[in-house]
Amino acid sequence: MRNTLMLLFALLISTVGMAQKDEIKAAEKSLKDGRSAEAVAALEGASGTIASADPKMQAQYYVVMGKAKADLGKKGDTEAFAGAVEALKKVVEIEEASGKAKYSGEAQQVMQSLSAELVNAAVADNGNNNFEAAAEKLYTAYSINPADTIYLYYAASSAVQGGTYERALDFYKELKEIGYDGSSVVYKAVNVETGEAEEMSKQQRDLMVKSGTYTNPTEEKQPSKKSEIVKNIALIYNQLGKNDEALAAYAEARADNPDDVNLVLNQANLYYQMGDKDKFKELMTEAAQMEPDNADLHYNIGVINMEQGNMEEARASFKKAIEINPGYTNAQLNLSTTYVNEGNSLIDAMNELGTSRDDIAKYDELKAKKDALFQEGATILEEALKNNPENQGILTQLKNIYGALGDNENFMRMKKLLGE
Repeated sequence: MRNTLMLLFALLISTVGMAQKDEIKAAEKSLKDGRSAEAVAALEGASGTIASADPKMQAQYYVVMGKAKADLGKKGDTEAFAGAVEALKKVVEIEEASGKAKYSGEAQQVMQSLSAELVNAAVADNGNNNFEAAAEKLYTAYSINPADTIYLYYAASSAVQGGTYERALDFYKELKEIGYDGSSVVYKAVNVETGEAEEMSKQQRDLMVKSGTYTNPTEEKQPSKKSEIVKNIALIYNQLGKNDEALAAYAEARADNPDDVNLVLNQANLYYQMGDKDKFKELMTEAAQMEPDNADLHYNIGVINMEQGNMEEARASFKKAIEINPGYTNAQLNLSTTYVNEGNSLIDAMNELGTSRDDIAKYDELKAKKDALFQEGATILEEALKNNPENQGILTQLKNIYGALGDNENFMRMKKLLGE
């Protein structure tokens, strides 16, 4: 009885093995005829028993599966690419364990060819604004050879452009985990015949310069992308409404890059979006100390101070912005507005006064102060008008000021300049 059972078991194994061979042969034929979907279907019919097959048959199974899924991917089923790489890697894994490498070379060759095709297809997808597909293809190219970390970086960039932020976040986190730096040196030389600078490897460039066909060799250092990666992680968290995670990411990024003013600005903007204007102002002031000649920083500090009613501080910041950039129209308009707003604030006090002699004297005093503030606002804009005579914002604000002052001559001058 025992011998009978063993014989039946042996026959069963033999029958299963023959069925697996048949499925693989059918898949190979379908693939050869260009029917990759049928090839995958045939192989999937044997998927439940392939684990019990000998290593040689397993490797053959997975190499055919990898080729079939790669062909499916090329025909438009982009999700099949990842399956193709998974199957082809399985070939190498199986044969490394068995010590017999019959199909590994073919699998490696298919993967290398597939990697190049994926990158080229991703470039085309990006050109057609199909960023999500490009990101997945680039990530698959990276998975083929994890040493090609640049493809992971490009995958993250494509995902951001496509608005698939969760996926981009996965990519950036992986870049951070593997310690991706991205810094490099670009070697160039000028083609004597065309006069154009061309990029090449250092060895090739040196040979070309030595031969006399190229001249003017240069080296351009590409900066590290570590801070950019952490910054993008923070920006994505911000985009996803995960402010606590974003703030933690900025804190980490700034610890690694204390002199990066852009990190300070992004952190400041996040606090502004969260409604913490005091923290925003604090960070903007810090940024202005890091870049004292940045007119935009001083302007933004002025805006937040103006919103908080700190007029003297606002004026100091707007004046600094104008000092750095004399043609900074928005700073000129806002500087003028600080005086106009202060003048307007006196009107309520004037209207509350009665008709007594003291009240009339107080009224005249407040009116003179109001008019002086309005005139100061006008003087700032008249100066701005010299360099920007057709600016509608300046002309309109001047018209309103002169109207409030009762200066009909200048009021009509502004109306004429506005074409009214």
